[in-house]
Amino acid sequence: MAEKIISTKNNLQILHEDNHIIVVNKRVGDIVQGDKTGDKPLSEVVKEYIKDKYNKPGEVFLGVVHRLDRPTTGIVVFARTSKALTRLNEMFSNRETQKTYWAVVKNKPPKSEDKLVHYLKRNEKNNTSKAHIKEVPESKLASLDYKIIKELNNYFALEINLHTGRHHQIRAQLSAIGSPIKGDLKYGFDRSNPDGGIHLHARKLVFTHPVTKENIQIIAPVPDDVIWRAI
Repeated sequence: MAEKIISTKNNLQILHEDNHIIVVNKRVGDIVQGDKTGDKPLSEVVKEYIKDKYNKPGEVFLGVVHRLDRPTTGIVVFARTSKALTRLNEMFSNRETQKTYWAVVKNKPPKSEDKLVHYLKRNEKNNTSKAHIKEVPESKLASLDYKIIKELNNYFALEINLHTGRHHQIRAQLSAIGSPIKGDLKYGFDRSNPDGGIHLHARKLVFTHPVTKENIQIIAPVPDDVIWRAI
């Protein structure tokens, strides 16, 4: 079993930092916000980092803008001021950001590039979402574009652009076309990854800075494993 590396204030992978926002490259073991596991969330780790670095007394403000599933890696944005948090929340909910993901799958998708449109229905009991071709009660429209960017010996690397932000959207939609993500047992892959993660990485994010209004483009280095390195 590979050791699951968790982010700490000393090994945080900071991708961008200024007075208003801080952007981190999330590792497999990190949870963005506290959950029932009781594990320390990434938001608390980032607070500790800021407190230490800037010698801040008292409580550090940090706003969680969006989340990534625990087994996923890549870009997570936090707000350092309430003004930035309000504006970032609006941007993310209005889809004014461009999000690009990389995924590794074993089964070649039916087409080398395609737009996938499904209706996702969430199952709270087992924390999954099922992709339906037609609308079903309580389902939400989900769409993305994918293209194959590299063929490896046993796998295919896909680049994915999201048009909607649904629960487990990429995982459920790729599974629905017969190409579950490597390591994703929940969505039909046959075996887990040694570190318990899945090969889904939030690779790139383009957005307008909530305060300075400059265009920010962030790219997150992929995790250090054989398959990611090959891409």
